[in-house]
Amino acid sequence: MSLKERIQDDMKTALRAKDSARLSAVRLLLAAVKQREIDERIELDDTAVTATVEKLVKQRRDAATQYDAANRPELAASERFEIEVLSAYLPEALSDAELDAAISAAITESGAAGAADMGRVMALLKPRLAGRADMSEASRRVRAKLSN
Repeated sequence: MSLKERIQDDMKTALRAKDSARLSAVRLLLAAVKQREIDERIELDDTAVTATVEKLVKQRRDAATQYDAANRPELAASERFEIEVLSAYLPEALSDAELDAAISAAITESGAAGAADMGRVMALLKPRLAGRADMSEASRRVRAKLSN
């Protein structure tokens, strides 16, 4: 079963269970997937659907942070619930040790010597870590390793 089919099945399950909050989050995801398919005139595979989920999770994190700063805890809680629902469609996250190992391997493979080579390292890491690690955290760690 593809990821897209799983999302559609989860929507039907939420609809039958009358779980409106979960249904809303899943419909939001399906709408984003369908919009991307229409815009790009392609059928999205699991990798592209995962990228869409990552984008939505990042948007929700940013929104939750802004709601917290604006002292709107009820809206922040709503965004965090959507993050929880959407995160179920992402692959299992890498541990810190696995992330560090992947970064070290990419640095070695690219022959990076300093901060100027960060783009080459990140270009290798992005497809390997897609959906499994926060790319801003990976970028921070690469920068730290290359500056030493």
